Amino acid sequence: MSEVTETIQELLTVVGLDENYRNESLTLLENSNTRYVRDLKLNFTSVFTSAHMSEKECALLALSVAANNNNKVLMNFFEQLALAKEATAEDTGEAVACASLLALNNVFYRFRHFTGKEKYAQIPARVRMQIMSSPTTGKEFFELMSLAISAVNGCELCVNSHEKSLLHLGATEERVFDAIRIASIVTSVGKVIY
Repeated sequence: MSEVTETIQELLTVVGLDENYRNESLTLLENSNTRYVRDLKLNFTSVFTSAHMSEKECALLALSVAANNNNKVLMNFFEQLALAKEATAEDTGEAVACASLLALNNVFYRFRHFTGKEKYAQIPARVRMQIMSSPTTGKEFFELMSLAISAVNGCELCVNSHEKSLLHLGATEERVFDAIRIASIVTSVGKVIY
């Protein structure tokens, strides 16, 4: 067995899939005998811990990103991990709700930003966002998930707004940076495990 195959099997075992599971992306990586698979595995295992976030927060943030990316395998994995780290059903539901809400916001505000037309900024949005007013995970952490989703979705206006709000709420730049690191890794792994 090649080192790449062994590493793929280890990664699949981590996320709770059968070690023989393959999809198109995994097959291409395995057939190319690429060293990247080792990096992918090491990157992925690094999302479980952070010097600036609890393990529960890491899992919830990763769940939110997996939900945003519609990756059922990673959603299931991070939901179970979050619950094992003492997250509640309300917490995991809120992580998914955050992904859904931010998908709406990112499209809407990105459109306003891209067009640059004052008229669109004057028209009422007419979208409800009650969850943002008193989230069960706390305002600061909800903002952190919102920032991560906005970064993944590429909404510059939303990224800047959430980052500013986080710093105002007392978050450190290191905490913000870790959230983006985790979001980028979950997105990366989701390209090959789905």
